[in-house]
Amino acid sequence: MIFKSAASFKWLYSREITKVKDLARVVQASYLWNEENNFKEKLVALRTGDSWNNNLRDTSRAASVLAMTGNVFSETGKWILEKQNDGSWNEDVYDSTYALAALADLGFFNPEGCRWLIDNYGEKWEHPGTTALIITALIKQGKLGNTDEYEEFIEEKARWIISRKEQNNSWKTPATSNLVIQSLMLAGHKDEVSESMKWILDQMNDKGSWGKDGGDVNTTSLSLITLHEYMNSQ
Repeated sequence: MIFKSAASFKWLYSREITKVKDLARVVQASYLWNEENNFKEKLVALRTGDSWNNNLRDTSRAASVLAMTGNVFSETGKWILEKQNDGSWNEDVYDSTYALAALADLGFFNPEGCRWLIDNYGEKWEHPGTTALIITALIKQGKLGNTDEYEEFIEEKARWIISRKEQNNSWKTPATSNLVIQSLMLAGHKDEVSESMKWILDQMNDKGSWGKDGGDVNTTSLSLITLHEYMNSQ
């Protein structure tokens, strides 16, 4: 697979990026592709106290990517832990998956949260993107805790996601497909996503971006992350 990231980053640099979610995605993409810019500094500057806007998902996303770049905010991990109640965060699958992934990246093993995800998995969460986030959180936590307790569940759900792939080798949208592909690669199913990677590339527009109406920051950054991880695993 041949892909050059220059046009995509040129497009990103033309955007006014202010949201924590978008900045976190761009920082991760920039770090992986060795792009030098000031997005990381912008993201850190938005931190207020131990969190980002006292928002769990924003804080989790930001803490995860900054830990990847070498900035580990342990106090933010403690802040996330303080928000946990009866195993979950707000009894919400998305809050809980992002929190668990961030805790793993910050070095906090949290088996209670992992068990909550497994015990409460049901039809309402049976969406490829949602299940992909669950798989990613459990893989990160399992590796940190050096446990294979979640492996059977992860494999079962990975196989379910693969079974939901559409005829064009996507999972409906580029954003969802990126999250799914990333989780499947983490779960050891790289061979199952090769055709889907071609689909991702086909969705790039002539400006180097991805998403509706000429592209959006989140989908473009997710695509850059996925492409790097896939190409790096060759």
